[in-house]
Amino acid sequence: MARSGRRASQAITIQTVADHAGVSAMTVSNVLNNSPKVRQSTRDTVMAAVRELNYVPNMAARSLASASATRIGLLYRNIENAFLSSILVGALDATSRLGAQLLLRPLESGDPKEIAQQMQGLVENGAHAILIVPPYCEVANRHGLTRDFPVPVVAMSPGDALPGDHCVRIDDFGAARDMTAYLIGLGHRNIGFIRGGAGHLIHRTRCEGYQAALREAGLPIRPDLIVAGDMSFESGLAAGAALLDLPDRPTAIFASNDDMAAAIVSLAHRRGLDVPRDLSVVGFDDTPIAVKIWPSLTTVKHPGKQISAQAATLAIDLARGGAGDVERVNDYLPHELVIRESVARPLATATSTS
Repeated sequence: MARSGRRASQAITIQTVADHAGVSAMTVSNVLNNSPKVRQSTRDTVMAAVRELNYVPNMAARSLASASATRIGLLYRNIENAFLSSILVGALDATSRLGAQLLLRPLESGDPKEIAQQMQGLVENGAHAILIVPPYCEVANRHGLTRDFPVPVVAMSPGDALPGDHCVRIDDFGAARDMTAYLIGLGHRNIGFIRGGAGHLIHRTRCEGYQAALREAGLPIRPDLIVAGDMSFESGLAAGAALLDLPDRPTAIFASNDDMAAAIVSLAHRRGLDVPRDLSVVGFDDTPIAVKIWPSLTTVKHPGKQISAQAATLAIDLARGGAGDVERVNDYLPHELVIRESVARPLATATSTS
């Protein structure tokens, strides 16, 4: 039977094309934006998937040359990071659904001058509003780059509210407090914490949430149980070693993202520690690695795709309605504790209650 030449365009997304072609959503985006970085064989594979699936929205947007087309710019870096990849997918899906065009610009660094240049470059290329991922949205706000900017700017997932800026985010403080309180409720008293990168606001807000839960439970805050990380797997190994080498080591470790938490699980296995019998481990974000490791990771679900879709929708609304004196929006999406197999009661507590 011949394949139908028409599918409901609303059902076909960038991720659908990526899955069909066996490539990443970022690769599909690069092909649709005519990036020279894509190999011809990959380009042919993606375009074959586009034709077979009858993918229309973004292709149609790219064919619109009129000034009436709404264009949303997005600044990003390190899209190989699973959380940032989900942000890209959400923004692409939302702009496709709403008939807008997404213009992508990569950042080579977090230097404020480069961020300012790329923001201006997006405007010169016709962007009517701009989306910025963390921590670069935080850098832009801190250096006043968004103040009096000619088009609306929406920050996606900053670690805290950004004065004067539109933000779509979760409550990082509240999420970290809730996860720490959950561990305390299981009987853990020595809980290690690995901070996020020093350039991120979550370096402060998630740690403050952890400390708030300890205070509310009447537990002391031990500085030796709080160590630095930079969100990478390698930094998780180093931080985990520092915590597990303590004479009075923690019975649970809370890492500020899933990559660092996965490193703790790996390190525990290497040291002959059973997770979760000897050590409970929790992370943050609920990225794919959380269910690829053993045991599967208890974590905070950070809805990156939903955040970016809502941020893109807000940016489109602002672009089409004019920036004017619109009151700044600070939208919160709910977080969720995802309980899996990497957590249990501490061994002494479990033994005494059995």
